[in-house]
Amino acid sequence: MTLAVFVGLMMWRTRRIAAQAEAAVPRAGRYTPVNDGGIHWVEDGEGPPILMLHGLGGTLGHFTYGVTPLLKDRYRCIAIDRPGCGWSERDTDDFAHLTHQARMIVEFMKREGISRPLVVGHSLGGALALVLALRHPEEISGLALIAPLAYPQPEIPPVFRGLAVRGPLMRRIVGATFAVPMAVRMAPRTLAAIFAPEPAPEDFALRAGGLLGLRPKGFVAPSADLTVNSDLNEIAEDWGSITAPGGVLYGEADAILDPQAQGAALVARVPRLSLDLLEGRGHMLPITAPRETAEFIARMADRAGLARAA
Repeated sequence: MTLAVFVGLMMWRTRRIAAQAEAAVPRAGRYTPVNDGGIHWVEDGEGPPILMLHGLGGTLGHFTYGVTPLLKDRYRCIAIDRPGCGWSERDTDDFAHLTHQARMIVEFMKREGISRPLVVGHSLGGALALVLALRHPEEISGLALIAPLAYPQPEIPPVFRGLAVRGPLMRRIVGATFAVPMAVRMAPRTLAAIFAPEPAPEDFALRAGGLLGLRPKGFVAPSADLTVNSDLNEIAEDWGSITAPGGVLYGEADAILDPQAQGAALVARVPRLSLDLLEGRGHMLPITAPRETAEFIARMADRAGLARAA
């Protein structure tokens, strides 16, 4: 088989898998255009607003899976696909940087009349929530950070190293050819690593939107998102000036981010944040521990002064 035939076969297979993924997990909510892209989002419930930001390679389904059903009776739960992820868009990889993503989210909030929400951020979404608190403090009421990335990592976790492709053109070449078939092949191992030491639920691919990662975009966006390490080198120096109240929730057995190097270190720098640890739990708390996660979010909403719906 010639190289050209092999590449063509990979491209055909990629398009086929991507079409199947999009058919299985269609756009579920509303779409709000913003400068440099657009935000896909869903909301459930009534009351004070809670804005939820997912992590690397994720979708809003990470919160609708189990957390929002436990909060919707008291709060207006707004889960978004971060710019470039899920069914959201960003025009170029340059807008993967945290400051650009934060700007796009603030614009989305203003267009949709979402005033001073509690911001919930999981993993990379936690870093984005911190940037919102630092650069746009007047736009939010508080923080609920779940296994947040708060500081640069000396090394990319092994499960994400395949995403470390430099340059927009090369990302798109890899995404259009080899990335998706390889992702299908490696899916069990990838999920085991992300969820460790807990098992990945069998319905993750559909119910949490995991299938949307099996598209060229599902490779390109998280690959570009790895640029946040360079963002954090500079921005994290200013975490101490954050004034928003809130807290951090970590699983003690998190295999992706270190609860001490990330969570405890952040709380030591930001006096208005507290740290809660869940024994035996891993990184994917919104999915593996929805009750504990929802209870934590509700406590942070109280701390931020959000009055619950009657």
